[in-house]
Amino acid sequence: MRYGFWLPIFGGWLRNVEDEHMPATFEYAKEVIQKGEEWGFDTTLIAELNLNDIKGPKEDSLEAWSTAAALAAVTNKIEIMTAVRPGFHSPAVTAKMAANIDHISNGRFTLNVVSAWWAEEAKQYGGVFTEHDERYERTEEFIAILKGLWENESFTHHGKFYQIEDAKLAPKPVQSRPTLYAGGESPRGKETIASFCDAYVMHGGTVQEIRHKIGDMKELRAKHHPHAPFSTFGMAAYVICRDTEEEAQKELTRITTIKQGDAYAGYQDFVSKSQLEQQIKLYDYSVSNRGLRPHLIGTPQQIAKQILAFEEAGLDLLLLQCSPQLEEMERFSTQVMPLVESLRSGQKTYR
Repeated sequence: MRYGFWLPIFGGWLRNVEDEHMPATFEYAKEVIQKGEEWGFDTTLIAELNLNDIKGPKEDSLEAWSTAAALAAVTNKIEIMTAVRPGFHSPAVTAKMAANIDHISNGRFTLNVVSAWWAEEAKQYGGVFTEHDERYERTEEFIAILKGLWENESFTHHGKFYQIEDAKLAPKPVQSRPTLYAGGESPRGKETIASFCDAYVMHGGTVQEIRHKIGDMKELRAKHHPHAPFSTFGMAAYVICRDTEEEAQKELTRITTIKQGDAYAGYQDFVSKSQLEQQIKLYDYSVSNRGLRPHLIGTPQQIAKQILAFEEAGLDLLLLQCSPQLEEMERFSTQVMPLVESLRSGQKTYR
């Protein structure tokens, strides 16, 4: 299992808690990523939204790409996975920016391709927002141009959405090309991901749900790329680690006491403009990305055992959220990570 965390660019992850003592500032984000690197985390995911989906559209949030470039310059080994939404970007310019950040990071930059879901944000920021399946058509062309520019001396593309002629990109990325992660639950979205991307990431789910999704996506991937399986299966999860189960349940109750307001401004767009496999309830939406469903909630021992269950189901990357982030990431790194290794070693010895 690799461990990642979502960079706290929204001022927290809890829609029902006003102040999580984790400000949406570059200084706080820098402290989190530098400490995360020190504590043994492997990657960070920087979400891309121009409006704050967690605390409300009027609240502060950091811009993803400029933040990624700045953090690439002040870290040494952690992977920097940054979201990109084709409806808000030129693909050729995106390929150029990604190659540049890859050089700043010395080959640590990757992309999380997101086809977007928030119509109101697109209206405010001039993004292209079309019907669901057409968003994935655009995404496929967008990715084809990224790869074409990264992998060829020059590249021409005449498509439905983009036209580029004999484009040249130099310098190329430090890597052969950045890894392309993506998540989606609709049949159309999964076809695009299986065909065009390298790794599959999921919203939080139970062990059984994740096992089923991984099995389905392995089969679909094999149809498109029989000799190139996905490099990674990742999942978002919210962690509540406490000394006792009672303390963990008390914290769970605190953060899921619904207080609807501006923090739920994107809820209707998320559930109506995405094609989701599970019905999303307000309880699930209390934290970001269905993070409570994996149930990484309880004592270090309980959480470590749950992580091993996900590992056995085929998961190899956890993208964690927690609050307040610095304190909880340190607790996870010192109390849970070593315990997972110890329990895994015990299992291997027993077998």
